[in-house]
Amino acid sequence: MRSNFATYLLLGCFLFLAATVSAQSEKQKELEEQRQSILQEIKQINSLLFKTRKEEKSVLTQVEDLEQRISATENLIRVTNRQANLLTREINDNLTKIDNLRTELKELKEDYAAMINKSYKSKSQQSRVMFLLSSESFLQAYKRLQYMKQYAKHRKEQGESIKEKTAQLQQLNKDLISQKSKKEELIAQNRKTKNELAKEKKDQQALVASLKKDEGKFATQIRQKQRKADEIDRQIDKLIREAIAKSNKASGNKVDNTRESTFALNAEAKELAANFTSNKGKLPWPITKGGVVVKKYGKHRHPQLPNVTTFNSGVEIATEKGAKARAIFKGVVLEIQQLKGANKAIYIQHGNYITVYNNLAGVTVKKGDNVGTKQELGTVFSNPATGKTTMKFLIYQNTKRMNPADWIFKM
Repeated sequence: MRSNFATYLLLGCFLFLAATVSAQSEKQKELEEQRQSILQEIKQINSLLFKTRKEEKSVLTQVEDLEQRISATENLIRVTNRQANLLTREINDNLTKIDNLRTELKELKEDYAAMINKSYKSKSQQSRVMFLLSSESFLQAYKRLQYMKQYAKHRKEQGESIKEKTAQLQQLNKDLISQKSKKEELIAQNRKTKNELAKEKKDQQALVASLKKDEGKFATQIRQKQRKADEIDRQIDKLIREAIAKSNKASGNKVDNTRESTFALNAEAKELAANFTSNKGKLPWPITKGGVVVKKYGKHRHPQLPNVTTFNSGVEIATEKGAKARAIFKGVVLEIQQLKGANKAIYIQHGNYITVYNNLAGVTVKKGDNVGTKQELGTVFSNPATGKTTMKFLIYQNTKRMNPADWIFKM
């Protein structure tokens, strides 16, 4: 009974250890994917935001671009630290396993040596044949033969176990060397990244100091940009309300206070909306060549001008020159709008959801077209003054704005 309990306990410990190792391995893989993703983001930031000369940028733009790169770099350092810490735990676990294996191997070898010694002494006293022939009965001879077979089998199993434990020990030692090398590499990379970050922050401080000298002027510039953005948002909101009212009227639904902000959907549109909802968090990027989010959704306090607050109704994505806007889901082109004081915007309806692709130089679809997921819609506008190519992307459920980061995969 006690032997069975010990066996179950040992098996339980083994399974727990295996599960721990597997979980750590999966976590390490996840962290490495995050690190590579951040490295790619930094590469894009450098390519998309820092390809123009500093003298061609306003101080405010330089500060915003540096803030973007500093934020990504700090994130990289955090993830790399987590990787290094996880590797430390894995190394410690391996050291413990190596100690345990060495102890087991030592005991196995001692047991095996004693068995060989006993076997040798037994052979010197009498041969196996004599041992069998000296049996008093056939049953006793049979039992002795079985004993000899079991003994030989046990010796073979012990030998195989020693071989297996030795191989495990050698593999663990190899893993340990690899883990230590990986940890040293991560620490070296982090040290280099921290030095780069310190230089970036020094440059940022110099720029912020110049910002502070004319804080009022820069605050005014930001507020002017916000007023312009608010005016464009009002145009978008108005068009969506009018489109809902027109759609409901055409479908025979009376437009009243409860209906003017909600699409009246038929069975097909309801199914489309349900499919859109079920893909939340898995929808593709709205730009063909990818990019980096330079302005997130929602209300934000300016990091260097604390008295200035901005609001973004969607996300602004910096991308490569010539990049195309693409539909994130199948739907119908609700409207193509030339916004006052801005460029073209395309509205795609997906049941009671609407996606808006703003700041396009040209479009390749027309109102009423059915579009498929990832279908190209038009070319993103490149600003000749700044050299930047940016698109603003919005998602609405009826007239309610949604955070695109909740819907787009890894945004």
